[in-house]
Amino acid sequence: MTKFFVSTVAVVLSCVLLGCQGFESKQQEYADTILFNGRIYTVNEQQAWAEAVAIKNGRYVFLGSSDEVKKWRSATTELVDLQGKMLMPGINDAHSHPFGGGVGILYNCDFEFSSTPAQIAKILSACVKSRPKAKWLEGGQWTSDFFQLHNVGEPRLFLDAVSTEVAIYLEDDSGHNAWVNSRALALAGIDKDTRNPDGGTIVRNAQGEASGVLQETAAQMITRIIPPRSVDEYAQALKISLAILNRYGVTASNEARTPERVLQAYVQLDLAGQLSAHITTSLQTPFGGLSEDRFSLEKLQAWRNKNQSPHVDTSFVKIFLDGVPTASRSALMLDDYTVDASHPNKTKGGSHLDQKMLNEVLSQLDQAGFTVKIHTAGDGSVRMALDAITAVRQENGNSGLAHRLAHAGYIHPDDMPRFKALNVIADFSPYIWFPSPITDSVVNAVGQPRGEQYFPAKTLLAMGAPLLTGSDWPSAVETPNPWPGIESIISRQNPFAVEKYENQSFWLEQRISLPQALKLFTLSNARAMKLAHKSGSIEIGKSADFIVLNHNLFEIPVENISDTEVLATWFEGKQVYSKP
Repeated sequence: MTKFFVSTVAVVLSCVLLGCQGFESKQQEYADTILFNGRIYTVNEQQAWAEAVAIKNGRYVFLGSSDEVKKWRSATTELVDLQGKMLMPGINDAHSHPFGGGVGILYNCDFEFSSTPAQIAKILSACVKSRPKAKWLEGGQWTSDFFQLHNVGEPRLFLDAVSTEVAIYLEDDSGHNAWVNSRALALAGIDKDTRNPDGGTIVRNAQGEASGVLQETAAQMITRIIPPRSVDEYAQALKISLAILNRYGVTASNEARTPERVLQAYVQLDLAGQLSAHITTSLQTPFGGLSEDRFSLEKLQAWRNKNQSPHVDTSFVKIFLDGVPTASRSALMLDDYTVDASHPNKTKGGSHLDQKMLNEVLSQLDQAGFTVKIHTAGDGSVRMALDAITAVRQENGNSGLAHRLAHAGYIHPDDMPRFKALNVIADFSPYIWFPSPITDSVVNAVGQPRGEQYFPAKTLLAMGAPLLTGSDWPSAVETPNPWPGIESIISRQNPFAVEKYENQSFWLEQRISLPQALKLFTLSNARAMKLAHKSGSIEIGKSADFIVLNHNLFEIPVENISDTEVLATWFEGKQVYSKP
């Protein structure tokens, strides 16, 4: 099978199946498109399965049997025979960074997470050679445990061997830390006497000089001097990202950290009719960032009001409360991280805001109608955020806004019931919660047995807590492909055959069912993104955002879900992707 699309020229052939004689004369009763003879999974518990759907003006107008749908056809209705294939709602990726994915593909010098030092040096050298006029070389992503796994000597000197004329900036797989050469350090004015910025660390050698590894806000001492890209350049990057999202069946995405120019690029594409997904944008704040800007509610409100467009929702805001619980140990934990030769001192990590400031800022944002995504990768920051939301509810009353805690994988048992009580969404990334380089780094830093008690999906669902799922692409994952994530949230096992892992599973007690997983990736995420009124399930009146799959997920072994291929993706009743 190639294209899942039947033009109006082919309608006569399909009439044999649908019986097209006696067309109705009232145009308003016709469907623009009918898809029939399928296994349609709606994610609507009131009508879980159907055989056919009819679409008019981009919305579902009928859902039922292939026989009953006949009343919606006309001589000009496009008819699509699903040939028994499974059709389901499009995937909603509720935490992603599409602009970063597109920029990486279009402009950066990237390499795989598993790359060795020799491979990285070869790739970077080729990039420098191919860009003779470049002053900066951006790229990545090195795994969080890279310098524990490989002895490269002085990190900055390793990159200096590639170039001392071009400034090199390489992000790690978490997106929080950087590896740079001497030229980049010099341009940023970082030397032996430079103090660590608030919330960041300049890693140093035995002589006290910057080694070339910069953690958290220290990395931003470099990024803030790299010339920014234009709105048009970001728009080109987003076009690439949208095509990738559609290929994997994604019809809605949350840009989890949205600088102003990226926001403008989304709106530019939308007004030009070039968006093929619903987009929610988490507007960027200075928290967790090294910036001279101060928090300004008025500025965020201006961004929100100025950049609204039909498919771009600007009512979300992002706050970085802490870092990551990898080898950098920068997420705030309730208990100490492990100690080793590279980390001899006990630490619980840290936060970018104190409790008072978090409470005050969150209260302002909540009162102004912003839904806030708070980066909380440690159980200590999760508790801080829940305490802040509690204080805001007491001060403002219940605004009805479901704030969310991003990367809330570690949650103290005492705090789990608070998610439902406060209507706070646990923001999970099942794309990485099996044995993998970044998860290895997390578990090694947090220690056992606590390290593997990560992302308690089943427990929270049983408590009635709201959850969302997101890829976090390009952080930690190479693509926004949801199917390995769906498999791993069900099996809690590695969907890929990686021989080095003796134990391929991860906290099996937290396995959930296929219907629960599909609901998370569709309707639950739509609710988190304020799209449930038009997306996330196949129901009359909702936007016709759906995908056709190469197999029925309910008829295959769980371990085959990661191999799922999307044959076609439709957005608002129009096909935006077809498998070649």
